Amino acid sequence: MHYLILSDLHLGKGKFLKSGQLNILEDFFEDSKFAEFLDYYSKGKFEHDEVHLVLNGDIFNLIQIDSEGIFTHIVDGELTVRAIESIAKGHPRFFRAMKDFLEKPNKKISYVIGNHDAAMAFEEAKEYFLQHFGPGFQIVNELDENGVYIEHGHRYEVINTVPEKDYFLKGPQGKKILNLPWGSLFCIHVLPRLRKERPYIDKVRPLNSYIRWLFFHDFFYFLRLVKIVLSYLWETNKDLYTKQNRNFKTTVKLLKQVTIYPNYEKKAKSILRRKRHIHTVVMGHTHVPEWRRFPEGKYYFNTGTWNQIPSMDAGLHESNIHLSYCHLDVHKESQTLRSGSLNQWKGKWRPYLEEIHT
Repeated sequence: MHYLILSDLHLGKGKFLKSGQLNILEDFFEDSKFAEFLDYYSKGKFEHDEVHLVLNGDIFNLIQIDSEGIFTHIVDGELTVRAIESIAKGHPRFFRAMKDFLEKPNKKISYVIGNHDAAMAFEEAKEYFLQHFGPGFQIVNELDENGVYIEHGHRYEVINTVPEKDYFLKGPQGKKILNLPWGSLFCIHVLPRLRKERPYIDKVRPLNSYIRWLFFHDFFYFLRLVKIVLSYLWETNKDLYTKQNRNFKTTVKLLKQVTIYPNYEKKAKSILRRKRHIHTVVMGHTHVPEWRRFPEGKYYFNTGTWNQIPSMDAGLHESNIHLSYCHLDVHKESQTLRSGSLNQWKGKWRPYLEEIHT
């Protein structure tokens, strides 16, 4: 059984809007590379093998899809389906590649829900993909099978998640709507304004270094940024459908997590301790590809992103796009790891660059 795991593609409405204007909220421009990627792993030596593609969260940037020009946090199932349809229209080759992949023997796709695509949990969204892709496409919160545990990773950050029991709220006219966390609300209401002036502001890594850089080299924009963020925190405190998540403790955690770079290696260790049957943990969310080998043949992988990542580290400026993914070859009967690698997709003429082989 082959697992192909990738995350954080952030598909929007496409490169251009209906008007022909450049879509500044679009992050994904690798549709052709993605199609080549799936084609490679569904033909040749993989044609009859079991290949399980895992789209590990934030594949669709649903929280930054406007409805008739309006960004809203009142998100229900009907609005979600319209957003998915607009993404499909903007990325036809991407959707066609998934459909072609599923038509090959022994191929399957699991979509693990992240923070930018929390709305995939609506039954309407699941029904959409069932109708268009069939039973070979499933939507889950996490994947735990054959000794492999996969989740997006946002659930460890208070700014990007809410308790499972509070996932939905009763909205206007009694509709079921998402109970969005602070990070998602920020992306909906504030980030589009910030990106008009600084298109890569949400992508720079590490973010805390960029904030310090702004303070010393772009102080007026730093002040504007602080003003916008504080205004956002104050305004959402009064909103009927967001204030239930608001308290002093949450605000302190939010400010702390915005400025401190997350380290998921410790989270992976904790998962491996709790789930003794697991040999490999795979997450995304941080946008930084990495791997760790632990004692007793245990592993942690982070799949990074296929988006452009500007870096404050001068040593990384030569290349900030890595089409990274994790490839695991698992023996189903014994549930053991034959091999695992963190790869970069290079295209059909030189399929991939392998960073680690277990």
